[in-house]
Amino acid sequence: MGYCDYLKNLLRPLGIYDLTDGSLSASELEALGHGLDGAEAAVDYAEREGSLPTAEGEGLDLWESLFASAPVHYSTQLRREAIAALLRIGGDSFTLDAINDTISGCGIRAVAQEKEQFGYIRVIFPDVAGIPEGFDQIRTIILDIIPCHLEVEFYFRYLTWAECHERGITWAYIHQKEHTWFSFQIDV
Repeated sequence: MGYCDYLKNLLRPLGIYDLTDGSLSASELEALGHGLDGAEAAVDYAEREGSLPTAEGEGLDLWESLFASAPVHYSTQLRREAIAALLRIGGDSFTLDAINDTISGCGIRAVAQEKEQFGYIRVIFPDVAGIPEGFDQIRTIILDIIPCHLEVEFYFRYLTWAECHERGITWAYIHQKEHTWFSFQIDV
């Protein structure tokens, strides 16, 4: 039910307006209702795009314009999570927990781990086999998040022989899928 119907139903009990189709009063209410429907649609759009959990297009673009680098776009949900992570960066974001809380601002799940050597950390991408798509952009964002006094090593995970054994992958399967050595390593 649009605003035209709402206005007609509101005025009908008064009995002083001719609300039949084509009448002057009905036409005026139809024009007013159409304008109110358009205003409602604009307010709904502004409300949706103005809130990070519900933004889909223009709203996410505007949120991302706040940062030096935009997260890699894998999905709308990951994009929202990345922006939320970047918004959590503050002056006290130098602990490993704080870094891990904000590092997913690159657009995918990333985890920073301390290495045995002081001042060195390793960044892994546990949900991605091989080098993630858009890695140059991901690397730039991660290096902006991690304090500059730390040396960063990026670690990429590939399919291991143990994982092949667990999944029952055989040479026949590899030949059937016509894998190259590279495509086999990132098969998940």
